[in-house]
Amino acid sequence: MVTAQGSPSPRTGGDPGPAVSVTAAVVREKGGPFALEDLTLSTVLRPDEVLVKVVASGLCQTDIHVRDQHLPTPLPAVLGHEGAGIVERVGDAVSTVSPGDRVVLSYQACGHCTPCLTGNPAYCALSFPANFGGSRLDGTNALRAGDEEIHGHFFGQSSFATHALATERNVVRIDDEDIPLELLGPLGCGLQTGAGAVLNTLKVAAGSSVVVIGTGTVGLAAVMAAKVAGAGSVIAVDIVDERLELARELGATHTVNGKEEDTGARIAEITGTGADYVLEITARPEMLTLAVDALAPLGTATLIGGAPAGTHAPVNMNALLGGRTVRGVAQGDSVPQLFIPQLIDLYKAGRFPFDRLITFYGFDRINEAVTDTRTGAVIKPVLRIGE
Repeated sequence: MVTAQGSPSPRTGGDPGPAVSVTAAVVREKGGPFALEDLTLSTVLRPDEVLVKVVASGLCQTDIHVRDQHLPTPLPAVLGHEGAGIVERVGDAVSTVSPGDRVVLSYQACGHCTPCLTGNPAYCALSFPANFGGSRLDGTNALRAGDEEIHGHFFGQSSFATHALATERNVVRIDDEDIPLELLGPLGCGLQTGAGAVLNTLKVAAGSSVVVIGTGTVGLAAVMAAKVAGAGSVIAVDIVDERLELARELGATHTVNGKEEDTGARIAEITGTGADYVLEITARPEMLTLAVDALAPLGTATLIGGAPAGTHAPVNMNALLGGRTVRGVAQGDSVPQLFIPQLIDLYKAGRFPFDRLITFYGFDRINEAVTDTRTGAVIKPVLRIGE
């Protein structure tokens, strides 16, 4: 039961103070299942913090990578980073959201480093500890199982729980009451990443050629965005025919099944001199090599998929001498408070139909959602967590 208002005084240990009871999906061991447990979440809010009652949360491959410890977030932990919900309380300094507001939760950033101050929070100097550290940046945590500290604050939210503790920096107020809130969580990561790579990072020009390698959530968002941008050819590459068919329905002008065709040869055949832009989302080293080889002179290949720590890929160095560029992209270079409302406008206009990617699951079916994600049976699972 919530019993206290916001406090500017951080707590660094001992009694965490007043708390709300939450049901959360906890990962306790590498590769282990998500187990629903009753925890407490401290409600002694920092000045910038926002307590959110979670309505739904998308499940992303990054959650699975962390569960499997391909990325070193400490365990036990509550993951989830595509939350959407209702604001219940705010810290003393919060001015942009109020109790009762509908919000989407996005990634965390410090707000003080050079990338943040220059409008590039996706490249925050403290991005890894802020999103994967399993605590606030000062090392404290708000989640407990009795006397045991549970790592939270994953992407500044840990939204696989009935309540999440976010900050003003990573909540986006949704003023439109007509769109079901349970649809919107994936806008905070996967969807803004794919669409932002096309519209924010590459600023794809009308008539240009775009190749998207990998047609999961991020890739299909990129396909839809490339159509919005007016790309002349949008080539979707995957090994699953059903996904390639969906890519065609969402805007791809050509599809390539990499199991059945020579992908590089097909891209060259379609584009003539190579592609203007290639988005590599599979995080497989050989696909990044292919992405560079498929570029036209002055073309740009973007690496978007997150690979296990320490992964390297060979690149044809001489190809880069033709003015070709390779760059990594995080969160589609998005400033969520600006970009997510734009994506919602495109959705309402019928130009970004991301609801076609979503399959809903009850919160207690989270492990089934993980299995279906890994087998490719679904594209974007969303967990219904609260009302």
